[in-house]
Amino acid sequence: MIRLLPAALIAAFLSSCDSGPRELTLVRPDSPINQDIADSLVELLGNDAAVRIRQSAEPMSGGEALLAVAKSEADIALISNDQPFRDDVATVMPLYATVLHIVHLAEDSPSDVVELLQGANVFAGSEGSASRRVFERLTANLDLGDAPYTYVDDPGEMVDVAVVFAPLAPERLAEYKQDLSLWSLGIPADIGNGGAVDGVVLLNPHFRPFVIPEGTYGSATPQPVVTIAVDKILVTRNDLEPSVVYDLINEILRIRPALASTYPGLLQDMSDDFDASRSRFLLHKGTQNYLQRSEPTYIERYSGVAEVVVTLMVASISAAFAGIRIYNRRRKNRIDRFYSEVIAIRRQAANSRDNDVLQQAESRLRALQDEAFELLVDEKLAADESFRIFITLSNDVLEQVRTTE
Repeated sequence: MIRLLPAALIAAFLSSCDSGPRELTLVRPDSPINQDIADSLVELLGNDAAVRIRQSAEPMSGGEALLAVAKSEADIALISNDQPFRDDVATVMPLYATVLHIVHLAEDSPSDVVELLQGANVFAGSEGSASRRVFERLTANLDLGDAPYTYVDDPGEMVDVAVVFAPLAPERLAEYKQDLSLWSLGIPADIGNGGAVDGVVLLNPHFRPFVIPEGTYGSATPQPVVTIAVDKILVTRNDLEPSVVYDLINEILRIRPALASTYPGLLQDMSDDFDASRSRFLLHKGTQNYLQRSEPTYIERYSGVAEVVVTLMVASISAAFAGIRIYNRRRKNRIDRFYSEVIAIRRQAANSRDNDVLQQAESRLRALQDEAFELLVDEKLAADESFRIFITLSNDVLEQVRTTE
């Protein structure tokens, strides 16, 4: 008993040091859409999360945010992957793509990008902005002769070409009354076959080809538009504990369904086995731990060879696990439907002050909760974190509707 006493005291001391979830400071982004996503992260990572986030008081640009993290003035930041390398900053994970949009008047019919830019007035944001940096790398190898383009700093001036480096946002062009078009760097079939976009990616490995589908921006995209994209990544300082980064990745992936429902088309590619190979920064140790955990097991890695020699018992076990995965995936798809409906109700209620509309919203929310609990009893939904997120989200919307009434 005497020998066990020190171990018991150590265990009691360690448990007393566990003061609850770790809180990290996120640099507030300076662009509206990135601010919206940061706000959603803060909201969804609530009190029950292993890691919570609060934002800095002042918004910062990418370079400022990177410096704030390096100086330990903040813990994490959401930056574009085109920022210069720093050995005191590490990548946590990529979140979504920022896409290069080259906008010009549709009445023009240039034959190539050189003709498009020769003598043109180009608005590409302020000097040092992400839009201008990416655009300059794109045009670095172009021979524009004696009539290069000229930058203008005010979009209200006479502009021939506008360069916007931002996530896909069809509503951005809707406010313009002019007949605009997005310039394409080729056709989708050129990707991987030595086209212009492949050359740009070869010289800038943190770039990747991106295709804006036909009709995404209405009449501005009558055909698919080939361009480049750069990942928006979450970074932290090197000395942040690996266990905290590991938990942060887990929590972000846990709330992925809610984020994807709020920002359709923007966060759909976020997955458990994300690719961080294009990162301009070193991977954090916590990220490496997470990715190694996500690698295939020994049996999965060598399943092609094992199929020849495994026994019927192993094959039966594999089939059973596959059935379980299919079953869990079906239950996940069901809960995603509930997320989408709650978010649709919230948007409808937020835009109305009509008591009848608000009462209908409250009734629909309660009916959704009743349906979810019935499916839970029937074991068609899992009593996991996704279900808890739905209940928390629906209760929050119920409270908002009651307050509005």
